[in-house]
Amino acid sequence: MPLGTVFSGLRGVTSFASSFSLRGAAPSAGAGQVRWASNLGPRRTKYRKAHKGRVPFPIGGSVKGTTVTQGLYGIRTLEPCRLSAVQLTAAETALKRKLKVVRGSQVYMRVFPDIPVCIKGNETRMGKGKGSFEFWACRVPVGKVLFEIGGHIEVREEIAKEALRLAAAKLPIRES
Repeated sequence: MPLGTVFSGLRGVTSFASSFSLRGAAPSAGAGQVRWASNLGPRRTKYRKAHKGRVPFPIGGSVKGTTVTQGLYGIRTLEPCRLSAVQLTAAETALKRKLKVVRGSQVYMRVFPDIPVCIKGNETRMGKGKGSFEFWACRVPVGKVLFEIGGHIEVREEIAKEALRLAAAKLPIRES
């Protein structure tokens, strides 16, 4: 029996039919830019699109975000870059998969993709406005700590280094 015929007999019961919708299949409600439940990105933003911008280059002597603060080990960038949410998620998944055997270990992500990247289609003529939203990204300056490994239990150094090496292989930049 088709699902439509089952719900056609239930007059006035709209909440019952809507309770079968898949969680994460639609964006969350709210004003401005919204994110899908499965992606890494801000829940809502003030503007839907942003300028391309430049990766900040530290010239004033600031060392904010360049030292490991929450964990014992970490990944630090050696060159400026723009990382997408997919790349960060892949690196975090690799870290968590390797550290799954260590009970009580925790992964801290020190950067967050909050910049909407918009792309126009291939072979599109100039003009006619900015392209549509494609993915979330973050600008990462030189020396910024991306991930940290810690927790209430101490992780062995060789396991931590192997986990960080696997995560670094997922990123398109040089890191230490």
